[in-house]
Amino acid sequence: MSSPHLKAVIFDIGGVVCRSPLIAIAAYEREYGIPPNYINCSIQGRGAHGAWQKFERGEIPLFEFYAEFGRELSDTKAGNAWYAEYCRRKGIECPQLPDGLNIDGRELFGRMMREAGTLDEVVVQAIRRIKAAGKWRVIALTNNFAKTDIDVRELPRSAAQGTRFTVESELAFLGWHEGPTPSHLRALFDDFCDSSTFGMRKPEPEFYLLACKRNGIQPNEAVFLDDLGINLKAAQKLGMEVIHVPIGGSREAIKKLEEKLGIDLTSGLQPSEWTPSKM
Repeated sequence: MSSPHLKAVIFDIGGVVCRSPLIAIAAYEREYGIPPNYINCSIQGRGAHGAWQKFERGEIPLFEFYAEFGRELSDTKAGNAWYAEYCRRKGIECPQLPDGLNIDGRELFGRMMREAGTLDEVVVQAIRRIKAAGKWRVIALTNNFAKTDIDVRELPRSAAQGTRFTVESELAFLGWHEGPTPSHLRALFDDFCDSSTFGMRKPEPEFYLLACKRNGIQPNEAVFLDDLGINLKAAQKLGMEVIHVPIGGSREAIKKLEEKLGIDLTSGLQPSEWTPSKM
């Protein structure tokens, strides 16, 4: 059913426009024998004050984040409690939980960012067609890291080689060859709302409302696409229409958007699931 009142389409980036970093987390858990979704439970369990959340708001520098992120995820006392509660809430049997973990925050974050460096051509084509129609504002609303600036003074020395990291080598390690938000990604949108720039993040209602205010719309005049239920619920409470984009389900999600907007967003494209092009 079409929604003729809509004035804007709001897209999440990681997991919608780009490949989900959750894929890298799942692979890391399998490699190290960590229960599925354990790491994400630990990230979410920290609430608004964890290293991940602070980094997304642009409050801590990169290498400080690495250390704090790894330290928090290695805290099995807290992590096991959060995971046991997650299993209870989901009604699933709790597996044997780790006695100890030594998670390298830099290594995990690097894997996540490299995974998220691939664009989903189904979504990119939809964005281009929406913009070409000229009827809707196209907005990015992302928990992201645009504010990240690698300070050469914080680059550590490699214990193995006795040499220092470089800004260039660290950007390459993260897959950020043009920075965390390259210009060709930003160019897809009429407005790009990045959590680290504005010091707020999803699912904080203020972040959604800021995006609406910047673009001259009311929440009930927007449809929002995201891969995380917690972010969709927050948008829905504000009056936005929402579409869930599960991993591997972008084509189905864009078909739902197609129905809401009443324009063709999917014909004429038969790509592989993800484009080989990197951000």
